[in-house]
Amino acid sequence: MEPFTERVIEIIKTIPEGKVMTYGQIAALAGSPRGSRQVVRILHTLSKKYKLPWHRVINSKGRISINDYESRDLQKLFLESEGVTFKIDNSIDLNEFQYH
Repeated sequence: MEPFTERVIEIIKTIPEGKVMTYGQIAALAGSPRGSRQVVRILHTLSKKYKLPWHRVINSKGRISINDYESRDLQKLFLESEGVTFKIDNSIDLNEFQYH
């Protein structure tokens, strides 16, 4: 496994319940500031194997990026069950919920 992938997995595992991180934030912390698409790939392929809290990763605008309605609704449901609230435009207030 690539070192970047290992770092991404470890970072995602540390996101506490009720908090979120962005793809770009994770990529930068893992050593590749322009690697947000790689974070997406890692989440897509390794979330189940490593039991990653995939639902706690969103885009830099505070929005869920998943296009599939069922998966998007599931992610929103998981986040809300952890106390994350969504604004009227379906975005999350990163000032309140982003994990640093």
